[in-house]
Amino acid sequence: MNKLGCIFFVLFATAGLAQESVSTELNGKVNADMSNLEGIYVINLKTEKAVITDQQGYFFIKAIVGDTLMFSSIQYKGLKIALTKDDFNKRLFFVKMVPVMNQLNEVVIKRYNNINSRSLGIIPENQRSYTEAERKLATASSGKLNPMGFDPILNFISGRTAMLKKEIQIEKKEMYLVMLDEMFDEDQYVGKYKIPSDYVKGFKYYAVDNEKFTKILDQKNKTTIEFLLGELASKYKEIIACENE
Repeated sequence: MNKLGCIFFVLFATAGLAQESVSTELNGKVNADMSNLEGIYVINLKTEKAVITDQQGYFFIKAIVGDTLMFSSIQYKGLKIALTKDDFNKRLFFVKMVPVMNQLNEVVIKRYNNINSRSLGIIPENQRSYTEAERKLATASSGKLNPMGFDPILNFISGRTAMLKKEIQIEKKEMYLVMLDEMFDEDQYVGKYKIPSDYVKGFKYYAVDNEKFTKILDQKNKTTIEFLLGELASKYKEIIACENE
């Protein structure tokens, strides 16, 4: 009989722990001495999932007992709360936040790479993101995106579609130039690759015109990027030498 009692107790405890480990949706509301409570980040530090409050301060987030929620906003002092069983038993979990009234000397921002418009549910996970130039082209060349059925045909005949395709290429090159500026400064081009300072800007345009190089640049492998940049620098210096003869 004692053995049966022990087995029953173990099974009961295991079932209880299993139920507690299943994430449930916590309904909460932020209270503060301000009328607009929209845009406060509520981050589950264990799962790194996040939501934002609406204008009245309401939020919904999945969590379990023992998880820690961090409340973060420029207008309010940061707050961390470790969730207890009582918090889940309440119909509404209230959080009091204190506005930041004094001037800040320094602001430290911690970046959560996996918190973005997709993880917050603003953009569906499987929906493609378009740049401005890509959006213009998609609208001009797709009858589905443009309700005016004849517009894609007219845009093709008039050359607008071809023009928009060129805009995408220009946009991509500008993006690659920004990536290079973030990875290398002018001293590296002059000191390491021996590019004359007056030709550094031209060399960067020369590099992003190279399809092989931009494919490697997309992969963000700095070692390979530096190697190919050295090869391109040698060829570019030959071009400069020929022009100056």
